[in-house]
Amino acid sequence: MPAPLHGSYLHPIHRVTVGETDVTTVRDGALTMEVSPPFLLDHNAEDIAQISAAAHLPATQIENGFTPTLVNTGSKLVLFDTGFGAMGRDKGAGNLRQNLALAGYAPEDIDVIAFTHMHPDHIGGLLEDGKPAFPNAQLMIGRREFDEWFSGASIPPQRAQNRDLFLKIIAPLADQFTFLEDGSEVCSGVTAMAAFGHSLGHMMYHLESGGDRALVWGDVANHYVYSVEHPDSPVGFDDDKDMAIATRKRVLDMVHTDGILVAGHHMPFPSIGYIERGGDKYRWVPASYQHRI
Repeated sequence: MPAPLHGSYLHPIHRVTVGETDVTTVRDGALTMEVSPPFLLDHNAEDIAQISAAAHLPATQIENGFTPTLVNTGSKLVLFDTGFGAMGRDKGAGNLRQNLALAGYAPEDIDVIAFTHMHPDHIGGLLEDGKPAFPNAQLMIGRREFDEWFSGASIPPQRAQNRDLFLKIIAPLADQFTFLEDGSEVCSGVTAMAAFGHSLGHMMYHLESGGDRALVWGDVANHYVYSVEHPDSPVGFDDDKDMAIATRKRVLDMVHTDGILVAGHHMPFPSIGYIERGGDKYRWVPASYQHRI
């Protein structure tokens, strides 16, 4: 009797070591969406089909994954972003809290939550049934990011519902937040870095431990081909597209030049890799066994 077919499977956690620090990526979920928009807005359908075929990808749809990152320094357990939470569970996301157990952690173990930015797939999981989903966590956010969403004056019109979400779940907790500037220390070995553009005050986080480095870059790039290999192409998700392009190019150059490991919220799970450059073109190279031996 033949064995049953089970279909594809992806384990929802992945852990590597960076120096003396554990870096764990936890899959919040994924959804299927069109390629353009939001990507390759300056390319026609024929161009997109050719770019996709060269990467062995379908030309019309992508899997958009959501991957928060955990950094355990030995003294602090820091969570970067909280996924969709309950608001994503009818879309195939919002699984961060339940998948934490597979990583060996409970929600109560989280010491710090440092947000990259305020888009729904990064803040929706902060509350569960109206209560703190990570009850012992100190909250941190870029000052500019908080101020822009609180003011609302420069938030693009397409983010109106997003701002409502911010006002509902983030703004009431203002007195619980530590506000970060470019260069602020999150904890020993972890530093906030400005990466504005995808959102108006978007932050990324640099880790250094035992001579090794990693960068939790949030949404600096949102797709491993359409963004990384085409950093000049405007992305519909970016709130300030020109600024996002400048930031993307700057960060891609930095992580390539310095050989920094990257954890990217929307990179293909397990969402950890390097950026290489051939000629004038960047590409995403998934990390393999180099952090296990």
